Order: sequence, then C-alpha cells, then structure tokens
Amino acid sequence: MSLPRVVSREQWLSARKELLAKEKEHTRLRDAVTADRRRLPMVRVEKEYKFEGPGGHVSLADMFEGSRQLIVLHFMFDPSWDAGCPTCAASSDELTPGQLAYLRARNTAFATISRAPFAKLSVYKKQRGWTFPWYSSYGNDFNYDFHVTLDEKVAPVMYDYQTKEEILAASSPGDDGLIDESANNDLVDADVPVEIPGISCFLQDNGKVFHTYSMYAESVERIVGARSYLELTALGGNENLTRGE
Repeated sequence: MSLPRVVSREQWLSARKELLAKEKEHTRLRDAVTADRRRLPMVRVEKEYKFEGPGGHVSLADMFEGSRQLIVLHFMFDPSWDAGCPTCAASSDELTPGQLAYLRARNTAFATISRAPFAKLSVYKKQRGWTFPWYSSYGNDFNYDFHVTLDEKVAPVMYDYQTKEEILAASSPGDDGLIDESANNDLVDADVPVEIPGISCFLQDNGKVFHTYSMYAESVERIVGARSYLELTALGGNENLTRGE
C-alpha cells in the first residue's frame, strides 16, 4: 500500500478544498436520497408470521414493543450452521445498549431475525455477549418473502430487486448464476439455498404493520450506528416523535 504524496501546506490546502466541495455535494445527494426514501409508499404486511424468541412465539407486531417503527437486521444463519455469518457478527458487535436506547427514545424498536432455530441463536448470542432481541423465523416464510433466503424450491429467486432471469441475463456468457464476492455470497442457484444479509424497516399504524423499506448485500455493511439506521426508516429520527403520533 502506497502512502499519500508529500506536498507543501499550500498544495495540501488546495487539494483539501477540492475534496471539500465533493464532500458537500455528497452530503446534499445523501440528504436528497434520504428524503426520497421517506417518500416511498408502503405495503401492508398481511401474512401472520410467527417467530420464536426468549419468551416463546411472537408476531412481527409484537417486536415493536409499543414503538411506532421497527428495524429488522436479517442476520445470515442457516439452520444447518453451527455459527452465524462472520460479517453479520462483526456488524452486530457494534450494536451497543446505548445505540438501542437511542433508537427506542425515538420510538423505534430494533430486532434481529435469522432462519436458524432459536436454540442455536440463543447459544450463539450468549457466546457473543449480545443484548439485542433476536428471533428465529425457522419454519415460516419470512426470510423467503423478504428475499434474504434464496431457494427456488420454496419461492422465486429475487436478489437485490432483480429476478433470477434478470440476473442471468446480466451475467457473462457461461455463468450459471450470480457470484457476488463483495456480499460474501457464493452462488444464486436453484438447488442451493443461499442466505443474504439485509435490513428491513416496518411501521405500525392503527394496529396494522407496514413494510416501508429493505436493503441488501454490500449496502448493509455501510450502515453503522443508530443514526444510520434511522435514516432508513419512514419517519426518521425526529426527536419530537413520541409514542402514538
């Protein structure tokens, strides 16, 4: 790895000003994208999913725990695995009780959902010393419906909002699937279930649950800290947002 060039203070200042202009443009674009994200329409979650947690079986609505919003981290943990995805684990290590309290103070609950049975999740969570809520979707359609488990035998494959046909059409000649090394995926293949990292956001209104946003693959790795998570939600981090508004 090469080091930066050594220049005079005047040269450095000139280069820094050029970069500052790009940084400001990046901030303006990010703010515009965040505003567009909050204007996305939402879809009511009609299916009654049942998950297993430390207190037994719960619904998606139960995970809100009285909050208006819910952020779900789709943690890659296949039922056959003895441990969770290392990349997901590294991201989860950064979730502190203080960050969860910050979200909660802004009327936003946080939960992690994986396909492995709850007994495995519980053991792994204790080993890692995590305190965030973690639920198992083992035996239900949640992971398939939200496209974080790809298995054509169960549901049509869709990866990052592309169908398998679109993926194959964009692949190089001779490819039989999508290899996405940056997202630590192996191969989108009809015969092999593949776990995908993702984040989904939900909103509760008048007793109904709505899906507002999902992101997948390498984009998830760029989300760090409570403020970054709140930028993905429909209501954002409005500090005046209180329960019931």
